[in-house]
Amino acid sequence: MNKNLWGVFAGVCLLAASVVTPAPARAQMSEVKEKPPMYSYVSLWNIPRGQWGDMAKADAADQSILDKAVASGALVGYGNDVNLVHQPDSFTHDEWWSSMSMAGLMNVLDQFYSSGSAVTPVLASSTRHSDAIYVSRYYNWHAGSWKGAYTHGSSYKLKADAPDDAVETLSKNFIAPLMEKLLADGTLHEYEIDTEAIHTEAPGTFWIFYITANAEGLDKVNAALRETMKANPMNGPAFGSMVDFTPHRDNLVRTNATYK
Repeated sequence: MNKNLWGVFAGVCLLAASVVTPAPARAQMSEVKEKPPMYSYVSLWNIPRGQWGDMAKADAADQSILDKAVASGALVGYGNDVNLVHQPDSFTHDEWWSSMSMAGLMNVLDQFYSSGSAVTPVLASSTRHSDAIYVSRYYNWHAGSWKGAYTHGSSYKLKADAPDDAVETLSKNFIAPLMEKLLADGTLHEYEIDTEAIHTEAPGTFWIFYITANAEGLDKVNAALRETMKANPMNGPAFGSMVDFTPHRDNLVRTNATYK
């Protein structure tokens, strides 16, 4: 998603000495406890521009299966995204759904295959396709449905010598407390900190995603990050010692989402 926005996060984290070293009481944030694992299936597609309207129709056709899965408790949320920052040969669209179990994800996927929605002409027109399954233990949301929201995502790669609990430490002491504050004041609809449940990439990458209702929400997150920098002036090496920023990437998409 937007490099300027969560690129700032990289700078913030370099100052996050409170993760592993004492900081003034006013600068500390309450620790967020780990939750039961939430799994997400994401299917990404590069759809030719002339077929974008057909892709929107295909997403709408999938909604009945997804709504039934949410109503039954098999899923806790679902949505679809349209990329706003295009790169050569990159993905233009995705569809995703989240569950508190792998079975919940796979049973919905089976329904899509059985219904024929996985082999529609618009998907056959895709020039690139990829799937991923993520797991999160730090997440939260407001129940509801939103159209035309914004989802911002950032990926970070741990250094080879980072501790085994690096993602947990960073999440519960710094990232999740900041996200919880933004969720509580209405800036965010949802956030999650993900790692791969099925490793289609080398282990060690984690992702931060959040959904905000409008473009103004992106600015509010940016402002909150700057305030965090001011509140944590210690130049701690904690985050920088664990994360290799060379492969860091961001993306920004328009989102239709539903959470139970």
